[in-house]
Amino acid sequence: MKLLHTEIRVIGGGLAGCEAAWQIARRGLPVRLFEMRPEKTTPAHQSEDLAELVCSNSLKSMSPDSATFLLQEELRRLQSLLIRVADETRVPAGQALAVDRVLFRRRVTEILSAAPGIELRREEVTSLAGPGIVLVASGPLTSDRLSRSLLEWAGQDHLYFYDAISPIVEVDSLDFRIVFAASRYDKGEGDYLNCPMDREEFERFFEALISAEPVPLRDFEAPRFFEACLPLEELARRGKETLLFGPLKPVGLTDPRTGRRPHAVLQLRRENLQSDAFNLVGCQNHMKFGDQQRIFRLIPGMENARFLRFGQIHRNTFIDAPRLLQPTLQSRKEERVFFAGQISGVEGYLESIATGLMAGVHAACLASEGTPASFPETTACGSLCRYLSSAEVRPYQPANMTFGLLPPPAEQGRQRIRDKKERRRRQVQDALLCLNSFIRDYPPLRTG
Repeated sequence: MKLLHTEIRVIGGGLAGCEAAWQIARRGLPVRLFEMRPEKTTPAHQSEDLAELVCSNSLKSMSPDSATFLLQEELRRLQSLLIRVADETRVPAGQALAVDRVLFRRRVTEILSAAPGIELRREEVTSLAGPGIVLVASGPLTSDRLSRSLLEWAGQDHLYFYDAISPIVEVDSLDFRIVFAASRYDKGEGDYLNCPMDREEFERFFEALISAEPVPLRDFEAPRFFEACLPLEELARRGKETLLFGPLKPVGLTDPRTGRRPHAVLQLRRENLQSDAFNLVGCQNHMKFGDQQRIFRLIPGMENARFLRFGQIHRNTFIDAPRLLQPTLQSRKEERVFFAGQISGVEGYLESIATGLMAGVHAACLASEGTPASFPETTACGSLCRYLSSAEVRPYQPANMTFGLLPPPAEQGRQRIRDKKERRRRQVQDALLCLNSFIRDYPPLRTG
């Protein structure tokens, strides 16, 4: 194999960077993976392990009629390391792919630390300067010095939004005379814990929530939240119905004490395989810690809850992808520069893994004197890249994987499919058939 670029650097040891480094190395190419922790920490990380899941432990739904199922399945067919580890460290969570986040990050760290061809460097990278290919996967918490370098390189201000993480509580501090185990509509085996509220209890919680004191933002930063991950108190300020049709919706659940559907329900999802810690689903917030403890303890069953972690807020940095990226995740300015993960303009764990995998494959292709080929738009992976490289939304907003990113299913002369489930089933079918053909026809994907 003749190498066009003798050096490949991956900046960032998060989900995207780890997946990218693995994909490069398994194609027989040496790669340096840079992670600044523990030399330089962030406000959100709690360890120095690679691939730490900061916000949630869920990689979204595995329901066959969901867009996230399609993306998960595509990543399995593309031999994603991180999806393999997620499957190995999975914890019960109904139809969601949730993991024991400690086992997950430790397993990824062990694999990459011992992988042939990967040199793990624990140091901060502050610029894109240098020889060879550079793949930027520095994540939403990109260091200030690298951010300034990217600002100079890109020639424009970064966009940003604020992201928040949910609290975690000890399970034995909950009152199981009130709390009950169940999954919505009895799907799964009672994998979630549920704290039911009647109308009066919900009203009391709601009033406390909207009057909570937030952690102050820096003076020069306007609060610009990502719509798909709004803090709980921000949702509450949009009205009670926003909570009742959102994170506190009671549908599909029956309180065993009354035999009726509660007015509102807080759900908790398992954090680890020991099942001794649960996170508060949809309760990401940026309230002061004292307010969090006081307000969440108003919820029946949580009066004496012990918090292992409070919700927090942090700044997420991402580039103006349509202006800067090609569908191959290469920079329009320099083909040797790739972006992946949340800094590339996607939102979510799965999306970060997917862009890391694709950028890693394309970087390996370029290093071997090949020409990177963009993934077909019919696939979930390709539709994400199409959004990144051509979205017309202004100002640009990061995207999760949805069916709306995919083209409609092939009609083959028939009328439009009106049934939503059937239409989605066909979109999944079309995407996987297309991906199988692409794997067969694109040489870098046939390696290994």
